[in-house]
Amino acid sequence: MPKDATDTGQIFYTHLETPLGPLLAAADAEALVALEFGAGRRPPRPASDWTARPSSPLLRATAAQLAGYFAGRRRAFDLPLRPQGTPFQLDAWEALRRIPYGETRSYGEQATAIGRTGAARAVGAANARNRLVIVIPCHRVIGGDGSLTGFAAGLSRKQALLRLEGALPRPLP
Repeated sequence: MPKDATDTGQIFYTHLETPLGPLLAAADAEALVALEFGAGRRPPRPASDWTARPSSPLLRATAAQLAGYFAGRRRAFDLPLRPQGTPFQLDAWEALRRIPYGETRSYGEQATAIGRTGAARAVGAANARNRLVIVIPCHRVIGGDGSLTGFAAGLSRKQALLRLEGALPRPLP
């Protein structure tokens, strides 16, 4: 009997086209493990031991849900996730998942939400290591003064995601 990703720990990946550029989506047989934009103008790259398999049911579901999100029809994701990080990072990312669509929080508010008042910089560092962008919405965290700060995929993408969700006003024509 052939082995699947569950038996081997294999990671499957695909590239997804979005209005904000390509995303690399990666999953094992049970959960999404990465969803990343590339850096600058370079597309995201899979790890050398990952296998291209756009037909993976989980990767197809990810593509469909992202398409709905970018079309304005989806406000929440229903995908099994497997973020990998330290206990502090996992706590920070769980707090991100509790920020509702169309709302923002400051890094300080996120730190307080995980019981680490005063750890805004550490929270920012944890958010920068989030490998599941959009579905773990680190783009919803802004500076304490309301400014758009810190987003590994670039501030223009952060701004576009917040505009899509109605958290920022539309620019004037």
